[in-house]
Amino acid sequence: MNTEKNNLAVLVKTRGAQQQTNSEIMSCVATRDSRRFVFAQASGDIITIHRKHLKTPEHWVTTTVHDGPILALSVDTSSSSILTGGDDGRFCRLTSSNVIENLGKSRHWVEHITSFSGDKVAFIAIASGKNVELRDGTGQTILHTFEHSTTANGIVFDPQGKHLAVSHYNGVSLWAISSYDQPLSQAPRLFEWKGSHLDIAMHPKGKAIVTAMQENDLHGWRLSDGHNMRMSGYPAKVRSLSFSYNGDWLATSGAPIVVVWPFRDDDGPIGKPPMELPGVDNTILCTRVAFHPTQEVLAAGFDNGVVLLFEPSTQRVLPVSLDPTGPITALAYSPDGCVLGYGTENGLIGIIDLSAAR
Repeated sequence: MNTEKNNLAVLVKTRGAQQQTNSEIMSCVATRDSRRFVFAQASGDIITIHRKHLKTPEHWVTTTVHDGPILALSVDTSSSSILTGGDDGRFCRLTSSNVIENLGKSRHWVEHITSFSGDKVAFIAIASGKNVELRDGTGQTILHTFEHSTTANGIVFDPQGKHLAVSHYNGVSLWAISSYDQPLSQAPRLFEWKGSHLDIAMHPKGKAIVTAMQENDLHGWRLSDGHNMRMSGYPAKVRSLSFSYNGDWLATSGAPIVVVWPFRDDDGPIGKPPMELPGVDNTILCTRVAFHPTQEVLAAGFDNGVVLLFEPSTQRVLPVSLDPTGPITALAYSPDGCVLGYGTENGLIGIIDLSAAR
């Protein structure tokens, strides 16, 4: 691993902090206003870090939200709250004052939540078992329930909030949403490919849908005509996907290097090899990836706890954390790109103020 020596190597100590917790970190996300960062734990707890307390773990707040693992974590439609779903079947909102609002209870565990907030409309989608509920922006009203023949493995809105894509066995269903109070109920547009499709990502300009499969492959479809895009050759399952803000690149986990597929034109990766960014060594897999929200800068976490920043255009590698702390299981930027958070299977939390390094 060739890394550039600069203040990022010790940034977690000079511009942030780490804290060891007693439960696996399942995921992390920042609120839409970028003022708070939250980490979801297998214990059912949420750890909340306010922007002004990045370096003072004694001010981090732990709130028990679910009875059992938190399986789903999402930004809310509002600027300051978050949404959670758990193994206990509950769907909740955690407000800026750490008040828990119970929004629903399912017979199955709530595995996926996503939200869309636009100028005129706002939606929340919740996946539980084979069904996906489309709710209004408050989360209180169910506008429609989209039913599938198999389990919904991933959900994502398109950039305009006009469609909801759901990954499942043998492909993806793309459901149309007509308006805030009149969601369409006709059959979805189907994108078919044999096999189990798990995590899902939507191109930021709505050009393509890509899924990670149960096999060591990715599969994608060009939305204009449904043309297939197959991306294979991984030594392990891909469990993390992230498009660059401009849609030029798709970064993925699942290999000892960071695999980045080109999506600059309408053909995407068809007939093109991926860019391969260096990893730690050939035995350490990349486990999580996250592109910066406004720059072509990529964060990647690895199976041994290392977190690196990459600049794909120059292939510079900047170390964020080199501590051997166990597999990185959570990785995210704040919406303004000024804070990076990460968590591990062993319960370590790290958070860094990147704005101070500019």
